[in-house]
Amino acid sequence: MTIRTRTPNRLDSPPIPVQAKLAAAWTSFMFLYIYVDYFHLHKPGVIDDLRAGVVFEFDISPTLLTMMLASVAIPALMVMLSVTLPAQVNRATNLVVALLYIPYSGFNAAGESWDWAPFYGLSIGIEVLLLAFILRSAWTWPRTPAVPAGPATTALRQDLRQ
Repeated sequence: MTIRTRTPNRLDSPPIPVQAKLAAAWTSFMFLYIYVDYFHLHKPGVIDDLRAGVVFEFDISPTLLTMMLASVAIPALMVMLSVTLPAQVNRATNLVVALLYIPYSGFNAAGESWDWAPFYGLSIGIEVLLLAFILRSAWTWPRTPAVPAGPATTALRQDLRQ
């Protein structure tokens, strides 16, 4: 008879690099951002307004479409930049862009009736939570000492003091 003495293996949860967390959060933000715009097209009258050449209160123009493209391109680029930029620039860029997108996300609800509050509340709420996660991840980016502490470093410091 065999007696089981080992506990079952638990799943390993290795640490995830900050860059990967940021890229994942920006990717999630982008999916939500795009789908909110897509579902917005299902609201009564939106397609008619588009056919009439109007988005929100603005006439459809090359300038408007360029601004709309830029508003989607920036978070899309943040996915790649979060993985490729050096740590200090990466942290600052994520902090600035996420802070700018919080009020920008709220703009989606401007002028909407209370009938649409659940749709915009949920979408903006999740977008802001993702942006808050990005801010927290960038703000709490792990630091490493400029000069590693150790026997060689301690000896070097003592030599420099003399």
